[in-house]
Amino acid sequence: MLKIDIHTHILPENWPNLKEKYGYGGFIHLEHHKPCCARMMMDDKFFREVQNNCWDPQQRMKECDKDKVQVQVLSTVPVMFSYWAKPMDALDLSRFLNDHIAGIVKDYPKRFCGLGTVPLQSPDLAIRELERCLEIGLSGVQIGSHVNDWNLDAPELFPFFQAAEELGAAIFVHPWDMMGKEKMPKYWLPWLVGMPAETSLAICSLIFGGVFERLPQLRVAFAHGGGSFPMTIGRIEHGFNVRPDLCAVDNSINPREYLGKFYLDSLVHDASTLLYLTELVGADRIALGSDYPFPLGEHNPGQLIENMSIDKEKKERMLSGTALEFLNLKKEIFFEIH
Repeated sequence: MLKIDIHTHILPENWPNLKEKYGYGGFIHLEHHKPCCARMMMDDKFFREVQNNCWDPQQRMKECDKDKVQVQVLSTVPVMFSYWAKPMDALDLSRFLNDHIAGIVKDYPKRFCGLGTVPLQSPDLAIRELERCLEIGLSGVQIGSHVNDWNLDAPELFPFFQAAEELGAAIFVHPWDMMGKEKMPKYWLPWLVGMPAETSLAICSLIFGGVFERLPQLRVAFAHGGGSFPMTIGRIEHGFNVRPDLCAVDNSINPREYLGKFYLDSLVHDASTLLYLTELVGADRIALGSDYPFPLGEHNPGQLIENMSIDKEKKERMLSGTALEFLNLKKEIFFEIH
């Protein structure tokens, strides 16, 4: 079966010293300390070690071939969003990262498509860069689950979502800068507990804030199977029903009505959970996502879907059909149809 992975991350192999360029710290740089391996550093603080599959398209294609993944959707590593930075600096960095991804897509159009990043701390600049992303061949953008003190229902962000709908751009929401991380110093809990909560925060903000209601054609996908949202929709709906004075202040529509109106990736690491998602939102709203090339990802992309006890049509939909719809692309772009 054809496989299109909507959730993968990439970095350039090298980029300028951003602290020197912009005059202040907090940015990521790479230390290439040994062959085919580098440390991601935030100033002098170690963040993560990555291998050459994080920047080398040839290595990525070799690994994709092994897993029978025909197409990867490339997006930056969320720590590169830099929403905290000065807007013009974040725009400059976004343009650099987006040009890098667009270049790979141009060089290997049958194997990759791309999602850019935008400086959402300045919605006007973000709209400008979103437009440019589409002009250089990207399908949309990846954004964070919040933007500094703004949740995704912030009135300041609505013009950006409105522009995305008008332009037909895909929006992929990935958790970052996890809530409560200062209370979770051990056990990798920001990634295990904070990330799922962040994604639920993003979904609830767009539902309760009326963004989905006002922009019904907006195409949004959420990472990690929607995080904790699918497992707590009963609680969310109950809260909406019993405390409308607190929950229904910006949107009077039951949150359950929005199930099936946004997309989720398949990255849940559990067969019964993925089956539940197909029952909750439908296979036509679930797309293969692996979080390649990172440890929390699915190490054999698509295997969870392929091993499900569901019909072939639903598997095909999750492995490629939903991705094509979300990205607004035709299968013929990537494959010869006989």
